[in-house]
Amino acid sequence: MYDAGAFRRVRHAPIRRRIWQRRDLQLGGGVLFAVLVPGAVAAAIEPALWQFALFPASILGSLGAVCLGFWLFSNMVAFPGIRASYYVLPVFASTFAAVFAVFFLLRLDYSRPLLIAGFGLSVTWYYVVYFMIQRQQRLNIAVVPMGGVDSLYPIDSICWTRLDHPVFPRHCTTLAADFDHDLPPEWERFLAECALAGISVVHYKQLRQSLTGQVQMERLSENAFGSLMPNATYLTVKQLADALIALALLPLVLPVLLVIAGAVKADSPGPIFFRQNRIGYRGRVFTVWKFRTMHAAQPACLRPEDVAITAPGDPRITRLGRHLRRTRIDEIPQIYNILRGEMSWIGPRPEAEILSQWYEREIPFYRYRHIVRPGVSGWAQVNQGHVTSIDDVLKKLSYDFFYISRFSFWLDMLIVVRTLKTIVTGFGSR
Repeated sequence: MYDAGAFRRVRHAPIRRRIWQRRDLQLGGGVLFAVLVPGAVAAAIEPALWQFALFPASILGSLGAVCLGFWLFSNMVAFPGIRASYYVLPVFASTFAAVFAVFFLLRLDYSRPLLIAGFGLSVTWYYVVYFMIQRQQRLNIAVVPMGGVDSLYPIDSICWTRLDHPVFPRHCTTLAADFDHDLPPEWERFLAECALAGISVVHYKQLRQSLTGQVQMERLSENAFGSLMPNATYLTVKQLADALIALALLPLVLPVLLVIAGAVKADSPGPIFFRQNRIGYRGRVFTVWKFRTMHAAQPACLRPEDVAITAPGDPRITRLGRHLRRTRIDEIPQIYNILRGEMSWIGPRPEAEILSQWYEREIPFYRYRHIVRPGVSGWAQVNQGHVTSIDDVLKKLSYDFFYISRFSFWLDMLIVVRTLKTIVTGFGSR
């Protein structure tokens, strides 16, 4: 038996706990503290400011920067495993810098102190918001103990409550269940009653995806994409944007290429570039270009599969190569592959042809990862790092499928930011 009174008692508890997660509070607070408060203080100190066009222009500029920053920020941190605090400063610095650039290019008068105050207060506000959210980050989720839900329990960032009876615990905020399982009638009624009481009832697979950033697939028909083909419009737009960005960067990259090429040649004997056949878009074979980071002579005892996999502390890596791989500078020559339409800046990393053939024999739907163009960086790279053993392949594949299922501009932008972090910190590169 389920307790209807319990539903009434817990109905409003999640709302109190999630007040800081409300978008209207986040945006309204940003506008209040970063736009209205500085404007009111400035007007109180000098009422004559309203007579000058620069004052309302600065207020509108701050308003636009805060709203745009909130919109960008909300979309970027909507993905799993994201530490929101990492993105507050860069996002709002970008939007306020854009406002400054617009005023400068249009030669409009504006108040620099007002905009700077708006920037500082908006950053402070959103740090406070996500500090308060982080305090409530440890979620309590109730689980209907039937079907495939056992795969949730290894996710240790959540307090899981396994239900013995169809009664929703007061300390929980969400209910997870296997919707594909044939549940007993009393549990079916329990799920319906929870939904009517305003409790979030979710399918365990979607919950696992949102918490881990991975799509676990036992068979291709289980994908949650609705269609096996990602957004065709974004595929086309992204390819065009990739080429334009590559062309714009080419004059800046060429001097860097020359310097690194000389360093590679001086560091160890062998060719400057490493070339390898890899599987790309729609399963086509192409030649990828990288700076050579290993000694040209390979041990004769290695199998072809072992040659294609780089282990941690691999002795084949040169002194310079360790630095190039840590910062991913060795990938710069792939701008050539991007200009040829073989690669994208962001996407699943292309696998060596021999490894791809090996994986396809073991994983029937492995080839599905070729439905989008491979990338210089990707979701698996910024979450997992390079694969160094066969055991890592399925985990990497789950990240690749998550990327394909959420294929969007926002996820690409998030990967760009996290790739820049990798370049600075060296995480995820071997």
